[in-house]
This record gives sequence, C-alpha cells and structure tokens, in this order.
Amino acid sequence: MELSPAPFFEDVAGGPAGGAAHWLQTTDGPRIRMAHWRPQGDASGTVFMFPGRTEYIEKYGSTAAEFAQRGFAMLAVDWRGQGLADRLLDNPRIGHVDRFPDYQHDVRAVIDLATQLDLPKPWYVIGHSMGGAIGFRAVVEQGCFAACAFTGPMWGIFFTPVMKPLSRLTAYWGTALGLGERTPPTTSLESYVLSQPFKDNMLTRDPAMFKMMQDQLTGHPDLSLGAPSNRWLREALSECAWLMDQPAPDTPCLTFLGSHEQIVDRKAIRARMANWPNGTLVEIPDGEHEVLMEAPDVRGPVLDQLAAHFLSHQS
Repeated sequence: MELSPAPFFEDVAGGPAGGAAHWLQTTDGPRIRMAHWRPQGDASGTVFMFPGRTEYIEKYGSTAAEFAQRGFAMLAVDWRGQGLADRLLDNPRIGHVDRFPDYQHDVRAVIDLATQLDLPKPWYVIGHSMGGAIGFRAVVEQGCFAACAFTGPMWGIFFTPVMKPLSRLTAYWGTALGLGERTPPTTSLESYVLSQPFKDNMLTRDPAMFKMMQDQLTGHPDLSLGAPSNRWLREALSECAWLMDQPAPDTPCLTFLGSHEQIVDRKAIRARMANWPNGTLVEIPDGEHEVLMEAPDVRGPVLDQLAAHFLSHQS
C-alpha cells in the first residue's frame, strides 16, 4: 500500500522529532488520519493511543514525547467523524457514527498501516474515554496487543438523575423518529474547551494543559468538534451495554480513574475491573477525566506506571 502523507500540525503538537501523519482508507469508506513517533534508539514496543470523542492526534503529541523518553514508539488516530478524518454529517460540528462497531474498521486500518510501517513490537493499547470502548472491543477481537490500559474509559456514560431518562429517551426514540442526526437537548456545537472556562471544567486541574487544548483548537479550528448526534448516543449506550456483558479478556490490563470523574460512569469502570482477573484499577485522588492531561506531578507517575505495565508484559 502506498503511503499517503496527511497534514500534521507540529506547531501545536509538541511531540518528539520525526513525527509523521498519513491518510488511511477504511474498507467501508471513510478516510481517517494516523500519526506515529519513534524514540531515539531501540524501542521497547509501540503504544497505540486510542483517543476519546472530540479528540485528535495533536492533542497527544506531548504524551508521545513522554513515551519516547521512556523508550516507546507511539501512534494516535483521528477516528471517523472527528479531527481531520472524514466528518460524517453535513454539519461537521456534530459527532456522529452510524454503528459503534464501525470504529473497528478504523482500528483495522491502523493495524494494517502499523504493520506496513514495521512499528516496533510488542504492541500495546491505551484507550481514553470513547477510545476505551473502542479499545476494549479491539482487545477482544484483534488479538494483537500484549497488554492494554485505559484512562477514564467509556464503559458507561455518566448522567445526572435528571438527565438520565431524558438522554435515553432522546437517544432511542429520537433516533427512531428520524432525529438521529440532531443533537441532544442542552448540548452545544461549540468545542467544550473553547466554550468552558478553566474553572470547574471536567477535564483537568492543570491550567497549562487546558490552555494547550484551547491553543490547539484556536490555531487549527478544523480539529474542533461539538456535541454528538442522537444516533451516536444511542450507539454508544448500546456498545457500553455490550462490553459490560463480555467476559474480561486474558490481556493484562491497567486502568486509571480520576476520583472526580464526571463524564463516564465510575460504577461501570469499577465493576468491569473488579471482574478482570489480570487487571488493576488505580484511582487518582482529585483526578478529573483526563489523567494524561493533568499536572506533571500527577501525569508523570501515571506514565511511569503505564511504562512499567507494558515492560512487564513484553512476551
């Protein structure tokens, strides 16, 4: 397969030198984007970084730099419907997917390109938020990861008691009534980090990281994404129910959960990890949704634990 270079915004990524991005054509149609970085010298393997909803490759440039310092190559992906990947609706600000398992077409395209690029093995995967749901299914179905890890994985979605029935009604009945491409009530088409002040945000307690995210979207507005569609919400809820019914895979797992998590369902994460025989759950005191985007005194130990976890499962 001939490599197809894709835009890569190094001015805001902050990744290690030598990063490159490529377009990937999925077997069912949408074009997605992948970037990869290698450390200096021999690598201890490659970390597949599976981002969350609304995210994009450049957001994880600093994470790639951290892993490069620890001797790992890393890749990240723009899922269909976000980043610079093909947007799936006429309104590009709405996050959408027809079926949640469609993301596995993206996963297979990434695996094929990683194979073609001969990215160092063993391969490991980190799934953040929505990427945690995609990554769980990938671990179950793909069989190519020596170990897995998750940060604030979307194995359930958090709703307030008031919003839970309304959100489910909108997701299922709204989609059934032909409103699947509309957004749920009370949501916005503006990017969260550009519309929400740092104070009381649900992502990070580190003002420097929050500003980094704001600067990335201000500098490159095409990366921005707003609310999900009703259909995306229906599909996400169905996928969460599916994965919670699955037996835990044999793959060794390390999961991080912020104690102040307000986006995904903490109970679902605790329940899943309590039944993962080769799994460990680490709860981060005062942590928000994005433990990889917290201050250095939080982020550093998390990355050290991830590196140690991967190194202990190199066979």
